[in-house]
Amino acid sequence: MDRAAILDTVIQLVSETLGVDASSVNEDTTFASLNADSFDMLELVTSMEDEFGMAFDESQLSSIITVHDAVDAIAAAQ
Repeated sequence: MDRAAILDTVIQLVSETLGVDASSVNEDTTFASLNADSFDMLELVTSMEDEFGMAFDESQLSSIITVHDAVDAIAAAQ
């Protein structure tokens, strides 16, 4: 899957999980700006892992601040 497709899928997952309009989410969007708490992030990470058939390394999780960070981590895992 190319990076653009990963980005589109991550934006859709963010929209569905956090209940925000997908048009308000882009690569520079921070999860904090979407008011994502730790439970939201756990649900979102699980959704991304299921969707992409991968697992984030625990050490990566603290560095995933933006949508861009999540896309980079997913792309690197594929």
